[in-house]
Amino acid sequence: MKKYTAAVVGTGRIGWTLGFDKKREQPASHVMALKKNRRIKLIAGVDSNPKTLALFHNKNPLVRACASVDELYQTCSPDIVVVAVNEDAHLDVALDVLSRSPKLVILEKPVALNLKEAAKIKAAAKKYGVPILVNHERRFAYDYNTAAAYLKKIGALQSISAKLFSGMKLYDPAAEESGAYSLLHDGTHLADIVLFLLESLGDGQNKGDRLLLKNPVVTGVFRDPKNKSVVRELCAHYSTKACPEVSLFMSGRSRFFGFELDILGTEGRVCIGNGYAKFYKRFESSLYTGFYSLSRDKTISLPKKTGYFANMVQNAVDFLDGRRPLVSTLQTGMNALAVLEEIKAALIG
Repeated sequence: MKKYTAAVVGTGRIGWTLGFDKKREQPASHVMALKKNRRIKLIAGVDSNPKTLALFHNKNPLVRACASVDELYQTCSPDIVVVAVNEDAHLDVALDVLSRSPKLVILEKPVALNLKEAAKIKAAAKKYGVPILVNHERRFAYDYNTAAAYLKKIGALQSISAKLFSGMKLYDPAAEESGAYSLLHDGTHLADIVLFLLESLGDGQNKGDRLLLKNPVVTGVFRDPKNKSVVRELCAHYSTKACPEVSLFMSGRSRFFGFELDILGTEGRVCIGNGYAKFYKRFESSLYTGFYSLSRDKTISLPKKTGYFANMVQNAVDFLDGRRPLVSTLQTGMNALAVLEEIKAALIG
C-alpha cells in the first residue's frame, strides 16, 4: 500500500492544537487528521515560533521539527505540504512551498488576504504545476453533502438564508494587513458553503472562474457607534438562476458564535448549522384537511460524526491516487474571496 509523506507549516491552532479540544469533533487539526490517515506519514512540522515548535516536537518526538521551509527541504521532500499559517503569511509561505514542487499543497482558508494575493498564488501553482486543495471544511462534511443532495427533493428553491454570528469585528480597515476581521476569517466559510450548494444545483460558473454570487445589494449595515469605519453587521442579497433570493447575514456584535443555513423550496426545507441538520418534506397535513404541511423527513439519517477534517485529508489521498478530483480547489476558494471583496467594496464605496 503506497503511503504519502506530509509536512505541516504552522503548528498553531488549526495546524495542531485544536486536536486537543475535547468538545470538538476529532480530528480537528491538520496534524491529527494526517496522523489518523493510514495512507499518510507525517514527517515534519514547521513553525517560526520557537516555543510553539518546541511544544510540538515534545509531543511528536518522531516527527522532524523545523524552524523554516528552507530547513524542512534541507532534510526531506514531503509529498503533501499543509500551509496553516496566519492569513497575513499565506502569500509568502505558499509561494515558498509551491516553488519546491510538492505533489499537493493543502492551503488553509481564506486562500489569501485578498484576490490580488490569491492571483499570485494561482500563478505560482500553475508555474510549478502544483495542485492546491483549500480547507473549506464544510465541503467535506457528511451533513452538508447530504443537504446538497436533498435540495433536489424540495422542489424549486425559494430562498437561501445563510447567517453568521460572532463577537469579532465584521470589518475593520485597520485590520486589512492582518486579516483579523470576521468578514474574511469566518465569512469565507459562509460564502463558500452557499456557493457549494449552488454548484450542486448546477447554478454554476461564469466562464469557469466566477460563480453567480455577484453584484450584492448590501443592507442593514450597522457600524460601531465609537468608530464608524468599523462594521458590526450587514446583509448581502443576491438573485441567481437557481434561487431568486439568496442572503448572507453576518453579525459581529453577537455574544455567541453561530453558523446556520435555512434553505426553502416549494416542496421542502433544509435547516443546517453547527451541530444540527434537519430535513423537511411536503406531506399531507395532520392539522388541516385538504392541505399539505412540512414535516421532518424520517428517511434521512446521518452518522454521528460529520467527518469534515478526516474527509478532507482522504480527498487529498484519493486525488493523489488519481481516483477523485479535489472537492475544494484554489479556484473555489478564490470564488468565495471574490464574494467577500464585493461586499467589502460596497461597505467602503
